[in-house]
Amino acid sequence: MGELSRMIQQRLDDAYASLRSAHADGDTYLADIRQEEIEDLRRIAANNDIGVEPPRCD
Repeated sequence: MGELSRMIQQRLDDAYASLRSAHADGDTYLADIRQEEIEDLRRIAANNDIGVEPPRCD
């Protein structure tokens, strides 16, 4: 896995964790921001033919 792949996967993992926290806290603004970040990161990955792991359920 290249550096770009690792960076995107790490940022996705962080964004999904933050999204879960935002939902748990009822923070819809932060949840919206994180959802947009996730969509952007997944688009970047797709545009660069990088497969990303599905979100972890912890």
